[in-house]
Amino acid sequence: MYIWFRFVRVCSRIFCRLFFRMRYYGADNIPANGPCLLVSNHQSFLDPFFCGNSLSRPLHFLARHTLFKNKLFGWLISSVNVTPVKRGQADLAAMKTVIKKLKAEQVVCIFPEATRTSDGKIAALKPGLALLCKRSNASIVPMVIDGAFEAWPRHKKIFSPWHKITVCYGDCIAIEQIRSLSGRELAENLTNTLRRMQNDCRIK
Repeated sequence: MYIWFRFVRVCSRIFCRLFFRMRYYGADNIPANGPCLLVSNHQSFLDPFFCGNSLSRPLHFLARHTLFKNKLFGWLISSVNVTPVKRGQADLAAMKTVIKKLKAEQVVCIFPEATRTSDGKIAALKPGLALLCKRSNASIVPMVIDGAFEAWPRHKKIFSPWHKITVCYGDCIAIEQIRSLSGRELAENLTNTLRRMQNDCRIK
């Protein structure tokens, strides 16, 4: 399965290089080992392609459960480490799966805005991140994707190529710092961090 994931990642890198002008910053902020929660904004359907192309570690993702209704597509995304999650409710099974993967020292990428942006701006993140980290001893790396909204906004049926896409990985937040914050404090801090990182991305 790992070989299949590597193959899909190579295809993803080729796709991104062919159709977009990619820029990555701060990939060395991802820990080389140990559990890590990669917390990103959500601009388009293409975000999972952009998240890990510059990383060596495999990523695990969450996606809304309706994407798994088509058996073939559901099998395909499951084969590349995607777990279904029910939107609009507390999906305990999905959360247990995330914690299990983090305890196995994996990297899990989540989009805690819960839906794609409608205007390119970063909405307030949903709480719950602190609980995932505290139960798994996972660190957090904030990540910002910028330019994907212009490439594929919600109202369009297909993406527009050749847009510049910038991906920035922020400083790693250690579990000790996470434990000192409440769930709401962590969500607010991360929201502000992602917004500041988005501004920095645009300056770069």
